[in-house]
Amino acid sequence: MISFAYQARDSNGKTVSGVQEGLNEENAISTLMSRGLMVLTIQQTAGGKINRAPAKVSDTDLVLFTRQLATMVDAGLPLLSGLTALYEQSDPKKQAGLRRVIGEITAMIQEGKTFFDSIAKFPKVFNRLYVSMVKAGEAGGLLSEILDRLAGFLEASSRLTKKVKSAMMYPTIVISIAMLITVFLMLKVVPVFAEIFSDFGSKLPGPTQVLIDISEFLQAKWWLMLGIIIGIFYGFRYWVNSKTGEEQWDRIKLKLPICGPLVHKICMSRFARTFAQLIRSGVPILEVLQIVGETSGNTVISKSLAGVSADVEKGDTLTTALTRQPIFPTMMLRMVSAGESTGKIDVMLEKMADFWDEEIEAMINGLTSLMEPFLICFLGVVVGGIVIAMFLPIFKMNEVVSG
Repeated sequence: MISFAYQARDSNGKTVSGVQEGLNEENAISTLMSRGLMVLTIQQTAGGKINRAPAKVSDTDLVLFTRQLATMVDAGLPLLSGLTALYEQSDPKKQAGLRRVIGEITAMIQEGKTFFDSIAKFPKVFNRLYVSMVKAGEAGGLLSEILDRLAGFLEASSRLTKKVKSAMMYPTIVISIAMLITVFLMLKVVPVFAEIFSDFGSKLPGPTQVLIDISEFLQAKWWLMLGIIIGIFYGFRYWVNSKTGEEQWDRIKLKLPICGPLVHKICMSRFARTFAQLIRSGVPILEVLQIVGETSGNTVISKSLAGVSADVEKGDTLTTALTRQPIFPTMMLRMVSAGESTGKIDVMLEKMADFWDEEIEAMINGLTSLMEPFLICFLGVVVGGIVIAMFLPIFKMNEVVSG
């Protein structure tokens, strides 16, 4: 977009001036006129080109934008006026990405494009689920209702993501601090004790000698250990980002002893809620299955849904097609079957998603409670083990001196 300096007259006849952003001069004038201003003069500012870096919009900003736009459209405000109002109230510094996206969407709509075509130009901000639901809402004249559903769906997804992240935050911080303490002890404290013990001239206890040997190795070959850690990190990252590695890692995550059931429930909850929202919005079933597969977050489930889509396309019912895929639990299959027979499959899947969300929250709370004693034991074994190994020769001072 380009910045234009303008002078205009408002509805009261007062002359106002400012800066307006637009794809071109005509687009900037159209935006000003939609705000009730009569343009007197307008010209491009020096260096008025705006950074074309990909726009970054946070989940919170996206939810707020969707909710506010839904409210405005539901109140009878034209879509263009609603977008203009949201553009003007967005913070140029804190919400620069959102502001630029809204500005470009507004410009494209002024040029005659539909809303869903405009937001489709920003796939990193509006995913395919968002675009498909907006498309269905525009076609059916239910844009405000669809946007309201989208806002609720995005809020539920964001809430679930925050719960998982907050549950992982505590153990991550504790383990990181424990590792830093361990490295400090091995590099700074243990060498001091080693120098003291070397004056004894006697054989040290096994744990103490092993600890001193490790400390000496880390001091001499710290670059080697750092290289191994970095190599493992980037090697794992490369493997996970590859097509084969991603699928293998997704399978491993589902089979983990404690976290596996939690990952499975999160994927099923996302599948059920997304499926329900798309079906309720009037999106065709085959397109629903494709979108849900893309947004499932797990390649194993994506492949299973590709098989379901192929079976449905051949003429099978959704229940029959889902039954052939072992990844879907029996309870969900029964709910889908009941939904197909009553014509309320979206309601059934919504209830399943709510049920799984409650189970996920209970599992996260349980795991968080279990992690606290586990982390205390971990700290006791690692840090306490180092301290005991260092003081072991002092506890056995008589044996060491007599030796």
